[in-house]
This record gives sequence, structure tokens and C-alpha cells, in this order.
Amino acid sequence: MIVPQYVTHVTDILKANGYDAYLAGGCVRDMLMDKEPHDYDIATNALPDRVMEIFSDHRVILTGAAHGTVAVVSDGNNVEITTYRADGVYSDKRRPDTVSFSVTAEEDMSRRDLTINAMMMDPDSGEVIDIFGGREDLSRGIIRCVGDPVKRFGEDALRIMRALRFASVLGFEIEADTDAAIRAGREDLREIAVERIAVELIKLLTGKTPARILCAYPDVLSVVIPEIIPCVGFDQNSIYHNMDVWTHTAYAVERSVCSGRVRLALLLHDIEKPSHYREENGSGHFHGHDTAGAETAERIMQRLKLDKKTIRDVSALVRYHEIAPGKEGAVKKYRKLYGMLGRELFCDLFEVATGDNMAKSEYAHTRLERLAPLRDEILAYADGGGCTDIRSLAVNGSDLAAAGLDGEEIGRGLERALDMVTGGEIANEKQAILSALKG
Repeated sequence: MIVPQYVTHVTDILKANGYDAYLAGGCVRDMLMDKEPHDYDIATNALPDRVMEIFSDHRVILTGAAHGTVAVVSDGNNVEITTYRADGVYSDKRRPDTVSFSVTAEEDMSRRDLTINAMMMDPDSGEVIDIFGGREDLSRGIIRCVGDPVKRFGEDALRIMRALRFASVLGFEIEADTDAAIRAGREDLREIAVERIAVELIKLLTGKTPARILCAYPDVLSVVIPEIIPCVGFDQNSIYHNMDVWTHTAYAVERSVCSGRVRLALLLHDIEKPSHYREENGSGHFHGHDTAGAETAERIMQRLKLDKKTIRDVSALVRYHEIAPGKEGAVKKYRKLYGMLGRELFCDLFEVATGDNMAKSEYAHTRLERLAPLRDEILAYADGGGCTDIRSLAVNGSDLAAAGLDGEEIGRGLERALDMVTGGEIANEKQAILSALKG
């Protein structure tokens, strides 16, 4: 893969001044997998002060000079240059207390987390420096720590989530010693900022094989979201389900569209099923788990410090995920729900329902056939100017007041009018609505 000119511009200047200039980390991994990197990092033996001197005629951003990183703006792109370094003690299990600059690429690579992220490449020759077997692990589909995995995760517990995330995103297996160290060190995740964990969790959910990771590591993920523990192994005792609650959740995530919002909603959509289990006529039922689940999902997301819009949207997707296309009044219900959610979130709701039903037994798959037609019918209705909320009614509060209603009667009248219009009982016309309300 050809390295962009804005990157080689930087590496050429470093080399012309007598310093090493290797591509490092994720960009090397991606290039070896024939993927275009999102960004390019450069490793060098030039000290940060010297880097700033060399690039004094460029715009330089001090992104982390204390830890050896300086960003140089090249043709409008930020290129991070990091001095070879060795890390001191990680007393907070996240960042080293001290950093010392080293003189060799080998020393620098030895401090990195995973073998697949611990390679360097000469941008001119394409030669790869790989002393920890990262290239072989890429070819074998293996996630493995550099050196002692217990030490690596003990230095920075976020690496536990990163290992799970890379396994999901790449569809790789986690090597046995690395797996054991993940489980042994999982409690250290409590020391990590929840915002950082949330970022890794959502990347994990939007990976290639999240189901395998979710099913294999509930003991690790429950350190972050303890509410999942009752779901693990919980038999649903239903003809609609051939998996326990947690396994169903994992496969619902994987079989849905690759959207962070949709997949986060599916991770949480059945979180309250165990607490709402009731047996009726020998079969399991979970009445109210959607409403209770939305409240629990909101608390979980608040704890993870997600943004307010994500919390609001995902909570709504959990609350309304039980779509039953064949039920009486479904068209009216979902016309109104469209008005409440808006087009984008409404479409996501049907993606959630699709993922949910894709992870059920074949008995439930007939519902899948009816989801898309119902969604398309509602979208066509809305696109054609159909009434979906009180604001789009042909009457307003003033019209009802003029017709003799007052106080709470006006609010109830508008709701009743919306119900009749969305149900197709009357046309969305002022006189038709007023006549119906008087009747």
C-alpha cells in the first residue's frame, strides 16, 4: 500500500536530519491487512525538542510532548511523531508515572500492548521490524500481548477492553495466556475512567464478531455492567427463543446493522427480562421488561457518562423495541411513534427489532417478514404528508377553545383527534376533526 505523500514528507525530513523515521502501531497493522489506515504515527529516536526544531517551519501541536509525542501538520493533516520511549511504573493502572526516552526501536516496541500493534515499517523500503511475532499473529488471527500479559494489563487495565475490542473488530481469537490474564485482571477495570471504557465497548459492539466475545467474556464485561449477570444462562422457556437471554442478546447485536446506537440498544434491550419472568400456561413471559429495561439502560449509560442524546435515543429504542406488526392497531401506533421519535430514530427502531428477531427461533422469523412492510408503509404515509403528531393536526388548541373546550379538555381533545386521524377514522381536516370531537 502506498504511503501518502503528506506522511513521507515528514519521514523524509526526519531522515534528512539523521534520525530514524518508522511508521508504527496501528497503521502498520492495517497496511499489512491491506486496509487503508485512518491515521499514521511515526516513531523516531529524535527527542521532542529536536523534532520541534526540525519542523520549526511547520505548524506543530504539542499533543503530548511530556510523553514524547509531537504532532506536525503536513498538507493539512496531523502526523504524530513519538520518540522511542520506555515507561515507568503505572500506579494508576492507566498511564506511566514517568517516561524515559530510549534509543532503539526494539525498546519502544516492547512497551506496547498487543503484538499486532507492536510493529514498525520503513515507509520507503516497506521493511517491517517485528520482533514479537505480530505479523504471524495477524496471519493466524490471534490477539496476543507483547511479553507477559499479566504485566501488560497490570500496567494499563484499559488494554483488557482493547484486547476484546480488537478480537471483535478483526474477528480474531484471543491467545490462551492473554485470555487468562484478561480474566485475572478484570477487576482493575474499576480503576479506569468509564468514558474510556465506553469508547472501547462501543467499538467492540460494532466489530465483526461481537457475539463470540460477548458470550465468552460476561465475567469481564459485568465488571463494567453488572446488570448483565442475571441474563447469563437465563432460560427463556419460550417457543420464540432457542437461546438464553445473554446468548440471544449477543447474537441480536451481531445480526443487526453495524450502528453504535442500534447495537448498544440491543446490548441493553433485554436487560430486565430475568426480573420480569413470569410463567403462564407453561411458557415464559416478560411483560413490562421493555419499559423497565429502558429505565435500567438509562442508568447504565449515565454511569458510563455517555452523551445526553445517546442516552435519550438508546433508552427510547429499548422502550419500544417490542414491535408486533400483526397486532390490531399497529399502523396507528407506529404512525404516532414516528411522530414521537422522528424519521432517523424510527428507522433505527426497526433495525433493533430486526436484530432482535434474527436472534430468535425460526418460529419467530415470520415476524421478520412483516417488519419491513410495516416500516415502509409508515414512511410512505409520513412522506405523503400524513399526520403523525399533534403539531401536524389540522386543528390546534385555539381551535378547540373556540369550539368550547377549555383547560385539560383541550389537551385530551388534541390527543383524541390525533388518535382518530392516525387510525384512519377521520380525515386530517379542521371541520372533520371538530365534528368528530363534538360527537
